[in-house]
Parts: sequence; C-alpha cells; structure tokens
Amino acid sequence: MSLVFIHATLTLDGFLAGPDGEVDWMFDFPSAPEDQEVVDRVCANIGAVVGGANTARTIEDGEIPYGGMVKAPVFLMTHTPAEPIERDGITYTFVVDDIATAVESAKRAAGEKWVSLLGGSISRQCLHLGLVDEIHLDVVPVLLGDGISLFAGLGMRVDLERLETSAFASETHLRFRVVQAAG
Repeated sequence: MSLVFIHATLTLDGFLAGPDGEVDWMFDFPSAPEDQEVVDRVCANIGAVVGGANTARTIEDGEIPYGGMVKAPVFLMTHTPAEPIERDGITYTFVVDDIATAVESAKRAAGEKWVSLLGGSISRQCLHLGLVDEIHLDVVPVLLGDGISLFAGLGMRVDLERLETSAFASETHLRFRVVQAAG
C-alpha cells in the first residue's frame, strides 16, 4: 500500500512561504548535484499528490505541483464541487471537505507509489487523523521571521523516528517516520 508523507521545503524557522505566499526565497541559495539527487529520488516515488485550496489557486495562475517534475494525479481539497480538469498531462480531482477521502483516493491512484501531502493545513489535518506515515523536509538556510508555517497550530505531540539525514551545498534533507501522533 502507498506511503503517505508530508513533503515540504522550509526555511530554518519553519515557514513554507512568506506572509503573502511568496516562495522566491527557495531559489536564492546554492545547490549541489547531491541535493537534486535527493529531490529526484523522492519525486520518482510519488504516485499521487494531495493539496489544498492554495494549490488550487496556483494552478489557476499556471503553476503546477513540483514544477512539472511529477506527472501524477493531484487531489485538491475544496469547499465547492468542481469537475476534474487536466493540465499539462496532470489530472486534478477536486474533493469537497473530506481529507480522508482525498487521501484514500490518492492512495488508490498511487498504487505502490507514494502519496505526497502539500501544504500546512493539509499536513496538520492528516497528522490529526493518523494518516501520515513519514515527513520529508528540505530545510534551506534562511530565516524569514514571518510567513506561512508548516506546523504552527498543530496543537498535538507527534513522536518521530529519524530515518535519513543528509546535507550538501546548503540544503538539509530530513526524513522521519511518524511513530505516534497523539491528538
């Protein structure tokens, strides 16, 4: 069965994006080929993606998850029903207000591959429901001081087991197994 994991690039102070959703800071640091190998290995294992309303808005702006590196079905949480759409070879299915259904649909679509959870709200909801198997973080050496946090407001303890750590040019890659989420 599919592995469900939170996947995020974060600043050292834990932000996914700046206060207005800007992510330009992700591209302002040196990278090594080994950094790209870590990202490529993760992307090769992704069979489906679950995202939230912010992801849906970025699609309207022409952005796609993983910059098009991952050609896998995307399940987007929404409050308003909508028909699936296809853009750039990726099918976007909209799931109304039921994150567990979105994750289950993504797992079926992914088969033996992984389901990537994108976004703070989606990640926190899935942790609360016990749906997360692993957390993969790519931490970059910058402090934003303010922005959109991955885990702020989680309101519960989650015990983790470190599976893998690597650091190259300036990114630090962290992989954890969720041992116990006590909500």
